[in-house]
Amino acid sequence: MALLVKKVCSSVRPWLPVVQTWDLNARRWVRALRRSPLKVVFPSGEVVERNRSPRKQPREGASEAAHPQVQRPKQPLQMSPSHTPSTWEEAGLRYDKAFPGDRRLSVMTIVKSRPFRDKQGKILLEGRRLIADALKAGAVPKVLFFSRLEYIKELPVDKLKGVSLIKVKFEDIKDWSDLVAPQGIIGIFAKPDHVKMTYPETQLQYSLPLFLICDNLRDPGNLGTILRSAAGAGCSKVLLTKGCVDAWEPKVLRAGMGAHFQVPIINNLEWETVPNYLPPDIRVHVADNCGLYAQAQMSTKASDHGWMSDRRFLKFHKFQEEDLETGDSKDWLPEIEVQSYDLDWTEAPAAVVIGGETHGVSLESLQLAESTGGKRLLIPVVPGVDSLNSAMAASILLFEGKRQLRLRVEHLNRDRSYR
Repeated sequence: MALLVKKVCSSVRPWLPVVQTWDLNARRWVRALRRSPLKVVFPSGEVVERNRSPRKQPREGASEAAHPQVQRPKQPLQMSPSHTPSTWEEAGLRYDKAFPGDRRLSVMTIVKSRPFRDKQGKILLEGRRLIADALKAGAVPKVLFFSRLEYIKELPVDKLKGVSLIKVKFEDIKDWSDLVAPQGIIGIFAKPDHVKMTYPETQLQYSLPLFLICDNLRDPGNLGTILRSAAGAGCSKVLLTKGCVDAWEPKVLRAGMGAHFQVPIINNLEWETVPNYLPPDIRVHVADNCGLYAQAQMSTKASDHGWMSDRRFLKFHKFQEEDLETGDSKDWLPEIEVQSYDLDWTEAPAAVVIGGETHGVSLESLQLAESTGGKRLLIPVVPGVDSLNSAMAASILLFEGKRQLRLRVEHLNRDRSYR
């Protein structure tokens, strides 16, 4: 038995080195396949040389992970030459990356306060399109916060010189934004001056002798929509009297959809200075039908014919006085002719006064309409309907004025062709 075991062991031993040698050769072949050869020699004697592949560059994230405490300097905004003729390097633009606890992040919390913006003359713009429109119109940016470089690269290079560009996390943008879906970029701008703005050439080309005066408009959404309609109708100018909501409030800017940078807007005016911003031969019309004369001439119930509600009639009682001897009441309201809105009222440069839904138009607007030969413009509605939205009424009147002016120009061209 012992002899049999020895024979088996002696027969097994020679095979062990063979197995190990085969395993080593296999590993060598695998390593050889992984390598990229520098020279290949074929059996025919042909030699083919191959270029050595470049070594892999270390990843940027790995270096940052190895040195987390080292702050990177300002980085250039690289851009493809096809996007803009001047590169970011030529313009000398750089951006900073804000880290947690950066003091510059607290600026947004302060700027969101309206008293601070009014005192410092700053406005907040959010969204790529709104910021791009502001830059094209000549608005002056101070600071731009963005979460992705692509958002900054879409903006014109020449408008960003001297601007503080700060890259932040998208979570910070979400905390600052009032939108449900933030767009990843917010800018702090100087409050624009209509005299220094550059409005689009197409807007100036289609501008009409049509003006809009906002009186006691206090709803941001309504004012933004009215400004958008004014830009669409081709108004020459929009005037806002004291008592209106600030045209540069964030909610008004969002509702305006860029209209602030397409039509001149003059804010916070006293009624005594309003004529200074209008042509001398203008006629000011009032979109209101709740005065005493409107009731007497059009209907026993003013709200049956216009967009103002019955309760606003009460505010005009304070402009009446009663004769103690005869008992007759004498009104102080200016005498203004009442006219349907679809009749011609654009024979001269025209301005339309739109009042707020709560307080209506002021006595000063009626006096201005009387002094310029203006009229009350009524928009008939179905009896029983309380009122139309102020923005809706303004849109109807502005585009009706545009229609009348277009027809007037067509008639003039037709008469010239006959001559």
